[in-house]
Amino acid sequence: MIFVTGPRYAYKQKYIMDRLGMSEEEFQNEGLRDAEELVREEVSPEKMITLADALAREKRVVIANEVGGGVVPIDEEERAFRERAGRFSCLLAGKAERVIRVVCGLGQILK
Repeated sequence: MIFVTGPRYAYKQKYIMDRLGMSEEEFQNEGLRDAEELVREEVSPEKMITLADALAREKRVVIANEVGGGVVPIDEEERAFRERAGRFSCLLAGKAERVIRVVCGLGQILK
């Protein structure tokens, strides 16, 4: 699995589709966008591990937005979501064969 991360609207999906020569249809079958949304609701650490394992097995590409930068939200639920999203991204990065951070459509290979 290739894990792609970076800020919102950074052309992460376009970047990886161009690099892999994937069509939109292929991406719909083999990829997942907005993976951080899978942990928006409260989930246990064990469930996150199970979910990351499943994505690593079933998807060719997993894309997650970085949500931990910028101003810390006042809302407690949003702060908790940011924490879960960060931990989930770390799990995905650990299971990925390759990790790429995309900013402004430019990819930086991290792993």
